[in-house]
Amino acid sequence: MFSLTFVSPEPEAAASAYHKAQALLNGMEGRQLGAAAWDILADVSEDKVRAAAIEAADGLPVDFAVQAGQGRRKRLLLADMDSTIINVECLDELADYAGVKDQVSEITERAMRGELQFEGALRERVGMLKGLAISSLQQAYDERVRLNPGARALVRTMAAHGARCVLVSGGFTFFTSRVAEAAGFHANRANTLIEAGDALTGEVGEPILGREAKLAALQEEAASLGIALDEALAIGDGANDLAMIEAAGLGVAYRAKPIVAAQADAKVDHADLTALLYFQGYTDDEFAQD
Repeated sequence: MFSLTFVSPEPEAAASAYHKAQALLNGMEGRQLGAAAWDILADVSEDKVRAAAIEAADGLPVDFAVQAGQGRRKRLLLADMDSTIINVECLDELADYAGVKDQVSEITERAMRGELQFEGALRERVGMLKGLAISSLQQAYDERVRLNPGARALVRTMAAHGARCVLVSGGFTFFTSRVAEAAGFHANRANTLIEAGDALTGEVGEPILGREAKLAALQEEAASLGIALDEALAIGDGANDLAMIEAAGLGVAYRAKPIVAAQADAKVDHADLTALLYFQGYTDDEFAQD
């Protein structure tokens, strides 16, 4: 038995995809999860369900997930921060205050596409921040950083239903600690910017948390809970997220680079982050309320 979930920012598009898929799957029964989210449980092969999903969603602003019907509700969430849980790349924004945003952003983009080795790219970018006032970090957070739509609902709902939620970032603890608190994560892991007096030294603490460290975080968190990796959900957008996305039971690419989108179990290109709740079979009335 496989589940097929459609989510869209447009209710009509989600309903259209659902009804078309239902017809392609010979009238398999389904249900409405939310205003723009529909779910089908199909007792056919995964390939047939996926083919129906692709055909039904074609040309529509619709995201979908195909997965085993059992075990959909995950007990562990690992989420990337920059451009996933929040709206910006924090390092790029710090670079703006240092007057080197164009140079840093170009390196960031290449690293996220998998064209550069993450650790070396991080050291190079942080090196350009040497001498930046420590006060710029709080200024960047206050002025630039915002939770992406649905982030708080995603984290708080999963936490309310017993899941452990961890923010894992190739960025910096200054930001992850604040974002984790704002969104409701239980814990956060990230890199550390080295300071001297009231300025950055242009160095980053070692070892650097990158692609393999994110995978290790997934494995360690799952082991501490005594669960299999199949019971975890991982989400991110860049190449350094790929290992954890591939290893998790449900790996989701959020507004992701092609290398990530091509290998994730599901993509979210249109809806907000509550799509991950619908993918797990949550209904609107189960969402945590602020």
